[in-house]
Amino acid sequence: MRTKRIKAVPILVWCLAAASVFPAVASAGVERYVIDTEGGHAFVQFRIKHLAYSWLYGRFNDFSGTFTYDPEDPSNSQVELTIDTASLDSNHAERDKHLRGRDFLDVDNYPRASFRSTSYEETGFNKSVLEGELTLKGITKPVRIEVQRIGHGPDPWGGYRRGFEGSARLALKDFGIDYDLGPAAREVEMILSIEGIRQ
Repeated sequence: MRTKRIKAVPILVWCLAAASVFPAVASAGVERYVIDTEGGHAFVQFRIKHLAYSWLYGRFNDFSGTFTYDPEDPSNSQVELTIDTASLDSNHAERDKHLRGRDFLDVDNYPRASFRSTSYEETGFNKSVLEGELTLKGITKPVRIEVQRIGHGPDPWGGYRRGFEGSARLALKDFGIDYDLGPAAREVEMILSIEGIRQ
C-alpha cells in the first residue's frame, strides 16, 4: 500500500501541473487591445444617401471597446464595442436632434448600441470577414463586416498597436427605423476605423 501511494502522488502532481500549464500555452498567442478613443485614433462613422444625389456623413463621438487578436490562429480573435447613441454628430444641430429622436435612434430610451463578434476569418491579403451581433434600439441582428487589416507594430511611446477598418450595410427597418427617407436611403453604411493599443 505504501509503495502505491508514493507512485500515485507524483502522478497526481504532474496531472495538476499539466492542467494549469497547457491552457496557458494554448492562449499564449492571444494579444489583447484597448481601442484608442482617448487619443482620437478610432472612429465609428456612417453614411447614407441624400435624395440619391449625394452622401450624408456622420459619426458617433463617444464609444469604447476592446479586441483580441491571435496571430497564430486569427479565427480565435474577438471584438466588443459599445456606442453612446446620443453622441451622434452629423455636423448639423437640428438634423442631429431629429436623428436622436423617436423617428430614428430614440436615444432617451436606447442610450447604448453594442456589437459583439461571433466569428472572424482572414480571407485574403489584408482582407477579413468579421461576423457578430449588433444591438440597436433594443433590437439585436446578425451583421457581416468586411474588414481590411491596415497594419501593426510599435508606436513612438513604447507601446504596440494594431489597426483595422471595416464596413457593413444595415437596413434601417431591421432596427425599427421606418421613417421614409426615399428609396435610395433604406440602408445605412457603417464604417469602423479601429486602432488598438496592446495591453
